Amino acid sequence: MPDRSIGKSFPRKEGRKKVAGQALYIDDLTFPGLLHGVTVRSPVARGRIKNISFEGDIPWDEFTLVTAKDIPGANYVALILNDQPYLAAEFVNHPEEPVLLIAHENKYLVEEARRNVRIEIEEQPAVFTLEDALAKKEIIWGEDNTFKRFLVDKGDVDAAWANAAFIVEGEYETGAQEQLYIENNGAIAIANANEGVTVWGSMQCPYYVHKALLKLFDLPGDKIRVIQTETGGGFGGKEEYPSLISGHAALLAWKSGKPVKLIYDRAEDMVATTKRHPSRTRHKTAVTKDGKLLAMEIEFVVDGGAYCTLSPVVLSRGTIHSAGPYLCPNVRIRSQAVATNVPPHGAFRGFGAPQSIFALERHIDHVAHAVGLSPEEFRRRNFIREGETTATSQIIRERVDMNGLLDRALRLTDYHAKRERFAQQNGNGKKRGIGFATFMHGAGFTGSGEVYLQSVVSAEATAEGKVRILTASTEIGQGTNTIFSQIAAEALGLDFESIEIVQPDTGLVPNSGPTVASRTSMVVGKLVESAVTGLKQTLIGAGLLREVFAKEHFKNACAEYISRFGTLKTSATYQPPPNVHWDDEKYQGDAYGAYAWAVYVAEVSFDQLTYEAHVEDFVAVQEVGRVINPVLAAGQIEGGVAQAIGFTLFENVVWKDGRMANNQMTNYIIPTAADIPPIRVYFEENPYAYGPGGAKGIGELPMDGAAPAILNAIENATGVSFNRVPLMPEMLMEKTDHR
Repeated sequence: MPDRSIGKSFPRKEGRKKVAGQALYIDDLTFPGLLHGVTVRSPVARGRIKNISFEGDIPWDEFTLVTAKDIPGANYVALILNDQPYLAAEFVNHPEEPVLLIAHENKYLVEEARRNVRIEIEEQPAVFTLEDALAKKEIIWGEDNTFKRFLVDKGDVDAAWANAAFIVEGEYETGAQEQLYIENNGAIAIANANEGVTVWGSMQCPYYVHKALLKLFDLPGDKIRVIQTETGGGFGGKEEYPSLISGHAALLAWKSGKPVKLIYDRAEDMVATTKRHPSRTRHKTAVTKDGKLLAMEIEFVVDGGAYCTLSPVVLSRGTIHSAGPYLCPNVRIRSQAVATNVPPHGAFRGFGAPQSIFALERHIDHVAHAVGLSPEEFRRRNFIREGETTATSQIIRERVDMNGLLDRALRLTDYHAKRERFAQQNGNGKKRGIGFATFMHGAGFTGSGEVYLQSVVSAEATAEGKVRILTASTEIGQGTNTIFSQIAAEALGLDFESIEIVQPDTGLVPNSGPTVASRTSMVVGKLVESAVTGLKQTLIGAGLLREVFAKEHFKNACAEYISRFGTLKTSATYQPPPNVHWDDEKYQGDAYGAYAWAVYVAEVSFDQLTYEAHVEDFVAVQEVGRVINPVLAAGQIEGGVAQAIGFTLFENVVWKDGRMANNQMTNYIIPTAADIPPIRVYFEENPYAYGPGGAKGIGELPMDGAAPAILNAIENATGVSFNRVPLMPEMLMEKTDHR
């Protein structure tokens, strides 16, 4: 038997091709007769389309032009509420909304042509802020500008206030954030009535695109094929948006009869695509005289932009995480996603949880101060434990040791000594501070989501003893191919090199759900484990293999089986763990099969001359079940923390009349290597019985805790409370100069 695979840092499965420049991204592909497509967009936020004119010295008769009238099926992006059109027909609801598509064989001429299209729009009043949407300044969507509401109700909040020794209130805000993946959005399409539609693209969720194209072209499923090319990052920005750009490329291909490539440049990608949802959270918290949580009333609101897209699901996760890893007998959470006339907001790593966890962990520090306890002691008195219930009344059935995680994190950072030393030394010049956040993140789709998806993974053995994994889960830089190979190799007792991951292609692989929600390793990885175990059991059942075998035995058994019976292939379909029950109507029950638990500690400096805050040291301690690949797991945490530092201190989306005004990398500032501290990553292992090898999900977790830890540290350094991110130097200057 070969060595175990899980727990070892195997090199990335596709790493050699990427390093050698052999990996083919969407813009590397070409086809004979290829046309280049572009999108012509609305210049205003809201209004009625009056006229489209084609001007300039342009040979317009050589171009393929597509408007809403050319759509053969339904003019909406099939997702949740189906309210977003592929092309605006009569009315536009946000700046940069697609109105017209054009294509030509000369990609430079098509850009020139785009600049010579004029869209005349009769403007109407628009809503640009969450507050104006709530106030119904204008009704721009539905009856009250609301996409979705949730109510979580546990205990009796109203009766609890009278018994409180302390009542603490606070309001917290988070801004938009751009995903800024390395590779821009892009797609290539071939489409005609006889053969159907085939799309290649940079994407996270091929079956999302497949579903959307079915409606757009009114074709049967076997006439739509979606193939993921190598994808240079996604972070959620390539979850739902590729359905739009793929549809646009396919519409141009359908009308022209030729292959069409549509690739955004950086400026267009930033100005037109989805961002993280801005949010506002209000907390009212009741505490007993001995520092125990008595009641939490939370109002959580997110800005969804002009169309619904994924806002209800983002709102759902943010709602459930807004009460955190604490035991509170009485909890009421009201949440709402509202419409504004900005481009739709969408998926971004953390998916609503970073917004609500930021608010909670800032508020918990404020509550501790009001009660007269240290942030550490207050949390220790309220951490949830095994057998206790969350805000949704989910009974925690796994072992949880938040105190142990906190002990380790504070010890690794020398937290107590530094807090004392900084208090003595802070004066003129630079000040130092240290703060932390404690939190959890649920892995997999919320509630009944995984049951609804009914994800499937297949495994196929070859006569040479290789095993091919067929799944729609995509490699987008996070290590899917490597992790699945390790899981399969471990389950079969084979070498890592014996496993091949088939490139996601809806014509070849089953629908194993989207590559989102920290579900890839835990949920789909478990299906990989089950599917390959099915191969082994099939061979054992045929009398060709024993329970314990060598690699050569497996190879010979595969060859013999295929010779006798043909294809050796098995599939696994998702089954929920036992005792997992969710009530969608009451929003109560087991929100997630498992949670990852974490404590993050940030040490910061604050320059009183430049008003800049800088993260000097960062420690991330998390319990994630079992670590499959230590190097990749640490990389996920390091990358997530770096991205969260950007969210906290650098990445300020500037809006002007509903449009992102700083849509270039020269004026949308992200942290560089000089801005990122040493990020020290530590794992606690507590194997989860229903994850592959005991693993849970970790991809989104590091996005959640950095922002509140950093602002808690800044308050420790300056003595001034800040309740909004991104926290720019201007805000620091304004508040610290007026103490």
